[in-house]
Amino acid sequence: MNWVIATFYKFVPLSEPGALRAELLERCLGWELRGTILLASEGLNATVAGSRRGIDQLLEWLHQHPEIGAFTHQESTTTHAPFERMKVKLKPEIVTLGRPEINPAQQEVGTYIDPHDWNRVVTDSDVVLIDARNDFEVDLGTFKGAKNPQTHAFRELPDYVATHLDPAQHKKVAMFCTGGIRCEKATAYLRSQGFEQVYHLRGGILNYLKTVPEADSLWQGDCFVFDDRVAVDHQLNPTDHELCLGCGHPVSPVEQAAPEYEAGISCPHCYAELTPEKRSRLEARQRHR
Repeated sequence: MNWVIATFYKFVPLSEPGALRAELLERCLGWELRGTILLASEGLNATVAGSRRGIDQLLEWLHQHPEIGAFTHQESTTTHAPFERMKVKLKPEIVTLGRPEINPAQQEVGTYIDPHDWNRVVTDSDVVLIDARNDFEVDLGTFKGAKNPQTHAFRELPDYVATHLDPAQHKKVAMFCTGGIRCEKATAYLRSQGFEQVYHLRGGILNYLKTVPEADSLWQGDCFVFDDRVAVDHQLNPTDHELCLGCGHPVSPVEQAAPEYEAGISCPHCYAELTPEKRSRLEARQRHR
């Protein structure tokens, strides 16, 4: 079976996310879908896989939902199931910035830049290009010339902005992330802090890789994705990276050959912090997988 993977989000007020969760989970199970959908009062954020028919049924139902309506989504395919089961979770935020006053549905976000126009914008010498993802994601790949905030979690990004960016000095700021959702909040936050010319990549890195030929691309390396593929190349094909279950870091084939790598237990990124208690816990989890 070819699995269709749909990634989408929408910032939109949801009056009863708990009731929506129950109905959505039931429908997704009926359509034989797998993946994760996050729901909050601010909207939804999802990566879901299934048959072509199953994905189409989900998208049609969401588009017709009176509180959700139309939205765009990104698609890719794989021959292996990218998720083990279907989960629909309630969260305080669908992407955690930790600044509840920032709501892209109610505030001005950055200017969307389509993938075909992205190269022209980010090669402007006046533009500061920021990778809005976490440090381990940036390690796998990023755009040429992008600055790495070296964050371990998205909620650390405002601290980076406070210490490294100044609206009086940095007149133009461009941001990007995997699928676009983090940049919705990040650019809304920058706008709230007085930055006037703020741009973000429409549809994120995945849309850019799908749209821009590799020969014309400014992307360097692979792109981390939040499913069992772990990372994809410029053609959106899965790479040979594995996910370390001990620390959540992607592990390259070279790192998998290192003595510190033990599948499901540790990798070169976390081996030094592996205590006997943590090893025992991870081994128990492996036995129940």
